[in-house]
Amino acid sequence: MMSQLYDVVIIGGGVAGTALLYGLAAFTDLKRIALIEKYPGFAAVNSKATNNSQTIHCGDIETNYTLEKALKVRRSAQMLVRYGTELPATVRDRVIYRFPKMVLGIGSEECTFLQQRYQAFCPHFTGMQLLDKAQIAQLEPHVVQLNGAERPEDLAAIAVLDEYTAVNYGALAESFVDQAKLAADRSTGKILDLLLGQPVQSIQPVGTNYQVQTAAGHLTARFVVVSAGGHSLLFAHRMGIGLEYSCLPIAGNFYFTPQVLNGKVYTVQNDKLPFAAIHGDPDVTVPGKTRFGPTAIPLPLLERYNPKTIVDYLEVLKPDSAVVAVMWDLFKVRDIRNYIFKNMAFEMPLINRRLFLQDARKIVPSLQLEDLEFAKGFGGVRPQLIDRTQRRLILGQAEIDPGQGICFNITPSPGATTCLGNAEKDLLRIQSHLGCEFDRSWFEAGESSPVTASSH
Repeated sequence: MMSQLYDVVIIGGGVAGTALLYGLAAFTDLKRIALIEKYPGFAAVNSKATNNSQTIHCGDIETNYTLEKALKVRRSAQMLVRYGTELPATVRDRVIYRFPKMVLGIGSEECTFLQQRYQAFCPHFTGMQLLDKAQIAQLEPHVVQLNGAERPEDLAAIAVLDEYTAVNYGALAESFVDQAKLAADRSTGKILDLLLGQPVQSIQPVGTNYQVQTAAGHLTARFVVVSAGGHSLLFAHRMGIGLEYSCLPIAGNFYFTPQVLNGKVYTVQNDKLPFAAIHGDPDVTVPGKTRFGPTAIPLPLLERYNPKTIVDYLEVLKPDSAVVAVMWDLFKVRDIRNYIFKNMAFEMPLINRRLFLQDARKIVPSLQLEDLEFAKGFGGVRPQLIDRTQRRLILGQAEIDPGQGICFNITPSPGATTCLGNAEKDLLRIQSHLGCEFDRSWFEAGESSPVTASSH
């Protein structure tokens, strides 16, 4: 097997890599496809259900999204929901979940902001509703109640009440693999090789192809897609590609409380902060609890809970004046500086729970210290890229495509939501390079329909 020539080799078995595997198996005529994953199972790092917020990001309640960005993300979100609803019911119900969701405005300024946002967004997101305090209380009573009465602040919310809003991304990745196998079985002569527990040691160009070296041997590929989180940048750097980028890994922690929310409750994003505002969510892996977070703190790791990746991080950091300038530009903004200090304090024993309680009370004002339980083992790392040339932090996902039969995907939020949209982009690159057939009709279906219950 290891001496075969593959049409495409995918490196990384998270939700991004497995979405592409499914796309290649189901919608192209390519015959030899391989996926390499260094861990024994799929979705072992950031796609693991405990390592992310389990949210389908549509841009409707994420107030840091412009309308333009929201519409782009929504298209991929529609793909994800459509894929999930087409699964057998027993699989679907382990992959996607319906919860009401809202973004909560607290105080007159935030309420006015949400009212204006609603007017701009509701023609495009027809499932949206604008709620006043009484309507919020009906949906999420603990958001409004305080000591047996209503909390004093003005409240408003943009809510979406009957949609698929949550995903177990680990289960989604496994379903992509299963569906890819079924598609390969239906296609004459299609080979799908899944190589688990085999860390990639190097990628080298050999003529017009690439040789991917593992401890078990090497594979030769006509096209390589690296979807390995922060390690995608590491592989690119080792090939002399993407050297204009550095990396700032941001880790997030969570806290559990008793079930005080019925659905997802987000808060208005501070537009001066490049990190997500706190939110409360049902956890699809821990019924009967509400999960609050995330906190955000830089960590010198490419993978959470894997200290060996400190060395990998130092290799991709490549500190220079441009990286220092970006860090300084972030730090000199008071809101960001205070946010960083506060999140560092969230890591300090004795005071961490008390400080986090203040933030969590923005959503549920009646929470008590004894309600908070640190979610040990929950939370991942978001590898945010730094563009040395532009001297700026790149928010969200990024890709490095030198146009030579290889590409590198770095997919922090909303990269899990957009996994099928990103797979479509990669499939178009592969089609252009290899000249294969790619049936794009599934990806283009339903583009004009909103992500609502009625569309399923």
